[in-house]
Amino acid sequence: MSSVLVLNGPNLNLLGQRQPEVYGSTTLADIEASCTAHASKLGLEISFVQSNHEGALIDAIHAAKGTHAALVINAGAYTHTSIALMDAVASVELPMVEVHLSNIHARQAFRHVSYLSKVAIGQICGFGPRGYLMALDALADRLVPS
Repeated sequence: MSSVLVLNGPNLNLLGQRQPEVYGSTTLADIEASCTAHASKLGLEISFVQSNHEGALIDAIHAAKGTHAALVINAGAYTHTSIALMDAVASVELPMVEVHLSNIHARQAFRHVSYLSKVAIGQICGFGPRGYLMALDALADRLVPS
């Protein structure tokens, strides 16, 4: 069974409390529960890591090689600043889908730039928590034999 690692970056531990007008009322635990159920239906195993620290996210990406078949990453603000995360994803050579709860292209100009999109197979933004499930669907199409 293929395994997917879902990485969440800074401040995503505060989902449900932080700017609900932008990010909604769903918590990270809610997202993890819905992803776990959805992954099971798709024939995928799933693991989760959340960190507010760039180095911890990089370490998790490195550790994914040989353990997981793919990545889903919501890097939060690191999306727009971290060449190091981009390089880490490129170095492990795993398919990765970039996810954002809000539509980053409809927000401040600095959010329009994504370093991760340069190494992603695709980007899903603006669909709230459903974006994670969409990312799992996209990866299942690549990983699970029909």
